[in-house]
Amino acid sequence: MTTTPQEPETLRVLSGIQPSGGLHLGNYFGMMKPMIKAQEESLLFCFIVNYHALTTVRSGKDLRQGTLEVAMDFLALGLDPEKSIFWVQSDVPEVVELSWILSCVTSMGLLERCTSYKDKVARGIVPNHGLFAYPVLMAADILLYQAHVIPVGKDQKQHVEVTRDIAERFNSQYGDTFVLPEPRIDPDVALIPGLDGQKMSKSYDNTLEIFSEENVLRKKIMRVVTDSKAVEEPKDPENDTLFKLYSLFASSEEIRDLGKRYRAGGLAYATVKDMVFEKINHHFKPYREKRHALNGERAKVERILADGAEKARYIANKTLRKVRRKTGLQYQKA
Repeated sequence: MTTTPQEPETLRVLSGIQPSGGLHLGNYFGMMKPMIKAQEESLLFCFIVNYHALTTVRSGKDLRQGTLEVAMDFLALGLDPEKSIFWVQSDVPEVVELSWILSCVTSMGLLERCTSYKDKVARGIVPNHGLFAYPVLMAADILLYQAHVIPVGKDQKQHVEVTRDIAERFNSQYGDTFVLPEPRIDPDVALIPGLDGQKMSKSYDNTLEIFSEENVLRKKIMRVVTDSKAVEEPKDPENDTLFKLYSLFASSEEIRDLGKRYRAGGLAYATVKDMVFEKINHHFKPYREKRHALNGERAKVERILADGAEKARYIANKTLRKVRRKTGLQYQKA
């Protein structure tokens, strides 16, 4: 059993998101909202993981555009670059060096047990080494900044556990170097349902995008799959996608009242779809307005990302110098 190095006084919270398409409610509740909240109580590291996106995004134009789009999304939702460190993954190339070093202490068995790789291949994503080694790069993302807490969705919990395993193995072999991170999962929003009731995911084409225009959002909500019960029949709110979506935005009293209407019968799903639309549209309307404004401020967004990368590289280099000394990669006398 290894011990962890002494932790910095300030709690470090870190997470990243791929620039691989429009952000949806699953991204918002699983990662973005907790991250933005975390900037008020800790040192927040938030980054756009474009190296990871290379496993599925095959167009340079799409990756460039997607990177800036995600940056503007975060800023519109309230990420404050004065309170956090916000950057693009590839602007800190030290993470690639650390990923290789960590690969040399990561067993094949550990990676073969990762369910995410198997799930993605089963969904038709072409397998490649990047997809298989994804957890090692994610570990480098986390360990490079000595992060303590990682807000993730339930499906990413295993990757944080893999990061801990890799860090423990490195610490055991070379001496205490890395803080062991902990996943943070909100049990109330660990799984956001999509239009078809499955986990909301771009892979399933069942998403509700955060910045959809009103007419697009309404049309998508009208496509939410429901059962075939007649209007007058009682319905089960606990197993209904519409009820779950409504509950993400409603007060406790509103959720209670709607649950009673479900169980009493006489409630049409079309009525609930209208209610869900009103809740989601009302919540995101002011953010949409901020997002539209940012479209004309690309230079400002690029400056924010460059400043964030400079801060991130300063911290990354401190960690990497320590790693290079311990592994013997730094062979010159200091």
